[in-house]
Amino acid sequence: MDKSSRIYIAGHRGLVGSALMRNLKTLGYADLITRTHTELDLTEQAAVRAFFKTEKPDYLFLAAAMVGGILANDTYPAEFIRNNLAIQTNVIHEAYRAGVKRLLFLGSSCIYPRHAPQPMKEEYLLSGPLEPTNRPYALAKIAGVEMCWSYNRQYETQYLAVMPTNLYGPGDNYDLSNSHVIPALIRKFHEARQRGDREVVIWGTGSPRREFLYSDEMAEACVFLMNLPDDRFRTLLGSDESKTGRFEPPLVNIGVGEDITIRELALLVKEVVGFEGGLVFDSSKPDGTLRKLLDVSRLNSMGWKAKIPLRNGLFKAYTDFIRQNPGR
Repeated sequence: MDKSSRIYIAGHRGLVGSALMRNLKTLGYADLITRTHTELDLTEQAAVRAFFKTEKPDYLFLAAAMVGGILANDTYPAEFIRNNLAIQTNVIHEAYRAGVKRLLFLGSSCIYPRHAPQPMKEEYLLSGPLEPTNRPYALAKIAGVEMCWSYNRQYETQYLAVMPTNLYGPGDNYDLSNSHVIPALIRKFHEARQRGDREVVIWGTGSPRREFLYSDEMAEACVFLMNLPDDRFRTLLGSDESKTGRFEPPLVNIGVGEDITIRELALLVKEVVGFEGGLVFDSSKPDGTLRKLLDVSRLNSMGWKAKIPLRNGLFKAYTDFIRQNPGR
């Protein structure tokens, strides 16, 4: 991507999209195309077609999605699969029709089987049953990977899917009813400290292990991949299994390569926020997948590696929470 490229960031207000915006602006990319949901509903095919016909972007980061934690996925499974399938189908197809040079599709580590060997390699895709609590969302994302793969094979497009691990950072969603674990813990501990509570209740047993990546580092990795020279980028776009006999989806994991338990995470967030009470784990609530650690050797071998320690990232995230919620 040169600095004059027209770059569309779908979902620019979300955790992922806003991080991509910050990174691209810092690097000097000026022609960034954005639309809010009110301005462009990506689930509406006609509207998406008209947008691409008018704007004609050169490059595209597909970060728009309906996302949420265990409770949200369990409560709204129909919306999670319907909306995400619609967004992906419309955007990917219209990108092809408009001649977009490269597309980066943002997925999630939940696409991998519930009992996949750890750490999870890209080749483990479709190798076993999914985690039931977020299966509709995961299936939608898997369909997005397959769509990129299919268009690459049939139309010789350059569409790459990346699977970030659990993300956190500026602009995160702190709504306790549908947020992910880190923003939920930050808000819980902060409000408990403000009220002078003696304890905080946390869903599950605290034993599952999770990997966490600061959102700005995820964005850095995405832009790094999008800027690879043609010969290196094409090696990531998957192969035609019917011809090669190899299962090679156009997929790259983005993560840090190490994880911690939810209990350890809770203690770390407690320390960062300054809450002095105790922890209570509610084992009647679901744990989700016991472990989700990504194998990031493919990305590391290309020259990119995460650098921000979790503790440092949590301090940054808590600072952002305070900024978003002055006086709370």
